[in-house]
Amino acid sequence: MAGRPELYQEVKLYSTAREREYFDNLSELYSIVKTLQALEKAYIKDSITAKEYTGACSRLLVQYKAAFKQVQSEFPTLDEFVKQYKLEDCPAALERIKEDRPITMKDDKGNTSKCIADIVSLFITVMDKLRLEIKAMDEIHPDLKDLADSMHRMSTLPSNFEGKAKVEKWLTTFNSMAASDELEESQVRQMVFDMESAYNAFNKFLHDS
Repeated sequence: MAGRPELYQEVKLYSTAREREYFDNLSELYSIVKTLQALEKAYIKDSITAKEYTGACSRLLVQYKAAFKQVQSEFPTLDEFVKQYKLEDCPAALERIKEDRPITMKDDKGNTSKCIADIVSLFITVMDKLRLEIKAMDEIHPDLKDLADSMHRMSTLPSNFEGKAKVEKWLTTFNSMAASDELEESQVRQMVFDMESAYNAFNKFLHDS
């Protein structure tokens, strides 16, 4: 390598912002599949409890769906992505993605598992919008209303669950606003805090139930 300084230069995978986003999306999906495989192995080895596993797996499956949508134009099926990036060594993760539910959840026609997946997804959606400075009433209210409805549909979630109260509080706030009204900066900060607290409480409930 002596006398060839070009061999010491960093090789960039991208040259534009769009290319960078593309590779970021690929790496995100790849890491989710790998993480899910590690989680499945940890559960099989009894390294984590069933409650911890269920909460983590539910969230990863939601994240997988969002990540896969970002690369679906290039990889119409997961099998093509797996083949391209040699993920055949992740059979447990691929089986979990195929079943679309943690192994600890019985197949109850998707009722309970769908509620959990919807709640996790909507919490993440609302928090992501706020962090992206999306703060208009008509852009946040629909997801927040769906979140509240999903929580009410989940029969195993106690009526006095603290997360419900936090979500209902913000629904009341939005119901008093016009569609074009926006949250103030202090409200955005408080809402992010409340949603994170409610989301953490929901994950704790999954672990403890």
